Amino acid sequence: MTRTGKTRTALVVGGGIAGPVAAMALRQAGIEAAVYEAYDSTADGVGGGMTIAPNGQNALDAIGAGDLVRAIGTPVTAMGLRSWTGKHLAQFAPPSRLPSLQFVWRADLYRAIYDEAERRSVPVHHGKRLTDVTDSDSGVTAHFADGTRAGADILIGADGIRSTVRPLIDPAAPQPKYAGLVCFGAQMHQSGLPSTGGVMYMCFGKRAFFGYQVFDDSSAVWFVNLPRTVPMTVAEAQAIGAQEWMRTLLAAVADDRTPASEMISRTDVGQLLITGPMENMPRVPTWTRGRMTLIGDAAHAASSSSGQGASIATESAVELARCLRDLPYDQAFSTYEQLRRPRVERIIKLGARTNGNKSAGPVGRVLRDLAMPVAMRLINPEKTAWQFDHHIDWNAGAAPLT
Repeated sequence: MTRTGKTRTALVVGGGIAGPVAAMALRQAGIEAAVYEAYDSTADGVGGGMTIAPNGQNALDAIGAGDLVRAIGTPVTAMGLRSWTGKHLAQFAPPSRLPSLQFVWRADLYRAIYDEAERRSVPVHHGKRLTDVTDSDSGVTAHFADGTRAGADILIGADGIRSTVRPLIDPAAPQPKYAGLVCFGAQMHQSGLPSTGGVMYMCFGKRAFFGYQVFDDSSAVWFVNLPRTVPMTVAEAQAIGAQEWMRTLLAAVADDRTPASEMISRTDVGQLLITGPMENMPRVPTWTRGRMTLIGDAAHAASSSSGQGASIATESAVELARCLRDLPYDQAFSTYEQLRRPRVERIIKLGARTNGNKSAGPVGRVLRDLAMPVAMRLINPEKTAWQFDHHIDWNAGAAPLT
């Protein structure tokens, strides 16, 4: 596809998942892009697990990077929902015509994308904590805490839910809100349990939400969302210590007739990941100002309950690059937002609804467990396919929307 836009260079702030993907997509669009990351070192070994949905894989395929996920992922063929009593509530999956979700460890995904960006000669600069941006008719200049500067035609904020770029675009931009849950997880190299046959189970416990999947080799992953009224930071949660949290988690799942107690008790305390508070991002009313725009969690942070955070971040990175390839930056930003906002906000709303189910009280649990099987039987899988069956045609020209 011939590049017709006028953007030649881009600064991408944020070196997590969305930032390097955006830089790779921009370079494929003929735009020189460099990534600027606040932390001094790479994020190897950081983070828990996640699923990459078919739509996220499709977005990566558009820039020739989908095999990165499939090489490190384990297929998740369906999601099974159970109550604390062990009762089967529902099971759902993307339509069979679509590829399976892939479970990946964030650390593995980060390293695969980082290595691919390096292979494609994407510069990634560490220790570059953004402090300010100067926006002019001729370009944009990023100012960093170490006293250095960098200039380009545009700047893209891919710096996560606590974005520095977002308040520079809009000083009145909202801040993340605590979702009432603290999150934990672990990898088990040998669970001693039979394979779940590709199904990841979500168990609505009496005091906590428990998710797990056992793979064919008996290795497994589990995670817990623990309701907690008083918010805490990741540092505060980690300061309590893994040993104390393991006791708390075991007490929280003690009454549940699910594999939760068995799996947690069999987990070495050193394997516990304390990932901290689950946060929701209110609707971000302004994504763009001048030569700056936002992608990923900086613009549309979906709860982990949606299973779509990394996937829709990847979609936005690729879609923005396609628009910048074909349109002047101001039209590209506008078109990108019109294409993305309705979809991501619909997904975010679904994730927020799931969070409400996770923290339901005694009466809410009974009503949920009665209503959910009936509701799921009435749902046509094709009516929910819009989440997963989303295709970005990289070769199609981007045009301003009216």
